[in-house]
Amino acid sequence: MEVILLERVSKLGQMGEVVKVRDGYARNFLLKRGKALRATADNKAKYDGMKADLEARNLQSKGEASKVAEKIADKNIIVIRQASESGQLFGSVNVRDIVVAFEADGISLARPQVQLDAPIKTIGKRSITVAVHPEVEVEITVTVARSQDEAERINRGEDISTRNEDRDAAAEAIAAAGEFFDPEAEQDEAEPAPATEEK
Repeated sequence: MEVILLERVSKLGQMGEVVKVRDGYARNFLLKRGKALRATADNKAKYDGMKADLEARNLQSKGEASKVAEKIADKNIIVIRQASESGQLFGSVNVRDIVVAFEADGISLARPQVQLDAPIKTIGKRSITVAVHPEVEVEITVTVARSQDEAERINRGEDISTRNEDRDAAAEAIAAAGEFFDPEAEQDEAEPAPATEEK
């Protein structure tokens, strides 16, 4: 199906372009959300009449989006989750969790604006794109950790795959074992057991 785009659509085209897309994508996404019109002669004439108004609205919304983009650019969102010692999450972090974290900071985003290809399933730091407006995108960082302290360590660049307490405990165990199994230590010579006499 051919459609006329009423706004810029990522990986598809700019406002006013006539593009050919699959019927389902056109019906279920582009037409339903008011991002496009069917490319008929009537709609082309209708678009020509709306073009100036659409461009003015686009410029206004782009200006507002730029202000929001400045607020969230290079922002680091911290999400606390339970995870195994290996860093595998019990569950996952998805778009909704990121939107909720922004709302806690007083910034309102819609779910489609957060471009997360797949849910985050491990502890660590990820870079994610937020499309505040079809023409304004910013990068944010999402840090997933088991605690606030661990999130700070991840953001400092520390390797949290092996915990410090585990390393300290292992060092103490090795030191204790070294003292216990000291090859230089003098051993008492064991006296042979007396032989029992046979009758």
